[in-house]
Amino acid sequence: MAGKRKIHRRTDLSISTSHLKDHSPPSSEASPRRIPPAETRINFGFSAEGLRSFDYAKYYGVNIDEITYAIQVQIERFLAKQDAELEVSTIAGYASRGSRTFLNYLKLVATERQHELTLADIDRGLIDGFISHLNTSNRDAPSRSTVYHATKQIIRALGRRGLVAIVHAGEQRTFPRSPFPNAHRHAKGEKPLPRKQRREFTAAVKTAVMPLFREDVVVTSELLTYGLLVLALHTGRNTTPLLEMTSDCLRPHPRQDLQFLILWKRRGHNTSKVSIRAETTIESRIESMPSVNLPVIRLVKRVIDLSHALRSEAPPHLQERVWLYRSRERQNIGAVTALTAATIHSATRKLIANAGLKDSDGNPLRINVSRLRKTFGNRIFEILDGDLGSTAIALGNTPTVAGRNYMMPTEESRRNWKFLGEFLTNELLTNSLGSSERTPVGRCTDAKDGQYAPKRDEQTCFSFLDCLRCRNYAVSEDDLYRLFSFYWRVLRERDRVDRRVWSKHYAHIPRLIERDVVEAGLKMKIFSAASVEGAREQARIDPHPFWRNDSLGSLEDLRTGEEGA
Repeated sequence: MAGKRKIHRRTDLSISTSHLKDHSPPSSEASPRRIPPAETRINFGFSAEGLRSFDYAKYYGVNIDEITYAIQVQIERFLAKQDAELEVSTIAGYASRGSRTFLNYLKLVATERQHELTLADIDRGLIDGFISHLNTSNRDAPSRSTVYHATKQIIRALGRRGLVAIVHAGEQRTFPRSPFPNAHRHAKGEKPLPRKQRREFTAAVKTAVMPLFREDVVVTSELLTYGLLVLALHTGRNTTPLLEMTSDCLRPHPRQDLQFLILWKRRGHNTSKVSIRAETTIESRIESMPSVNLPVIRLVKRVIDLSHALRSEAPPHLQERVWLYRSRERQNIGAVTALTAATIHSATRKLIANAGLKDSDGNPLRINVSRLRKTFGNRIFEILDGDLGSTAIALGNTPTVAGRNYMMPTEESRRNWKFLGEFLTNELLTNSLGSSERTPVGRCTDAKDGQYAPKRDEQTCFSFLDCLRCRNYAVSEDDLYRLFSFYWRVLRERDRVDRRVWSKHYAHIPRLIERDVVEAGLKMKIFSAASVEGAREQARIDPHPFWRNDSLGSLEDLRTGEEGA
């Protein structure tokens, strides 16, 4: 029986401007006959982005009117929740970063081609040109990627509405795969404060915030900022959840000396703590909220009390906020307003200058909420003795995200790495632990010119993480205790490091020990089963001094130190 013939339908991908009017929001008077529209400014209101409005007027009359109008309408549709559930701050970012840069580029293209650009001109060639334009700009790699992503989201939305022909596969696909590879690796994220700088900042900000507790206090943006910084230092929360903290943010805790702090996380549409998503009421999530101690509770309650009298005069979108104060700006003096990222930045710089806070290079100390969040995370990691899972819970992240983006080697880890090198070098050169060729994981037939040795300046090899793959590595029955001490130490690191780092750098070690050393040794009768199990258990209960937790930092710190050596 002959197979049924497949019929391919012909699709018309031509674009017409006649249907633009069908997608215009009710508030605009735009139609195909009225470009530019009567109103070119889009108002975003109050948002975490800080951008109140964006005006498209300058992009009309420069031979890109149809594209400008379509983008303006798309931004308005985003605001009206017609095409996607996006936060206002995200939409404002699309307008300010994405559409601004893209339309400026289109102005250059229209001038070069000397004709009107339309939606039909948006194709792979135009996108490739835009990517090249971004690559020749002064933006760093993360900024270029952010601008491109914002532009892509706008054009994809136009494509879903049939205004732009989007090619999804093949060489002519509209958006190339990964135009900015590894852009995130170029991002210079904040680093946690070193212990000395953390103590100096903590003392300075706590002194600066004390006037907030006076009865005759005049609430200013500076005093409120100092209170917010104290809260950030003790809770590790992000800027936007802290700024949008409401008057009912404190909830009872079973312990009398604690209370729950509830902050809203916009991107997750949930509280800033990891919560049970299957339950939707705030009361049902209380048990998973981060808790704060009494001194911080008093600070939060004081801020709530001070804002109480101002709420009735605040704009509607600020009436539930707690960081309220009367403006001292000349054009808005006396009006009730709230802290913003800009006012926090200004007040923080003032605090640093007044307290004379300096970094290790003698420059003014760099402080922001992001850096305090990393400081909080690393401090928790240190207190919990390297428990990455619990640290991630405290930060409100997964262990993968916390390990990749927040954790940094501590000062103690660096000191321990130095100790490791000195310990191993001394052992190999002075026979302090027996044979001159003994190592912390067994024996080495050539510690200076072996497979992984540095082979320079007569340096002794201490690349012990590579011993199991080294042709100069050897194990006798007397070395099993050392080997299994290393074995158990590696396994203990499994919950401390990022999953991908574990798979790449450590997962093979226990497997090689079991397969290539233990099984092979038993088969060749080099080891007895009793000696293997005895050494394994002894190492688990009482590991060799070299591999005890109180002697070294995490193996991840040692690996990064080894790579940088």
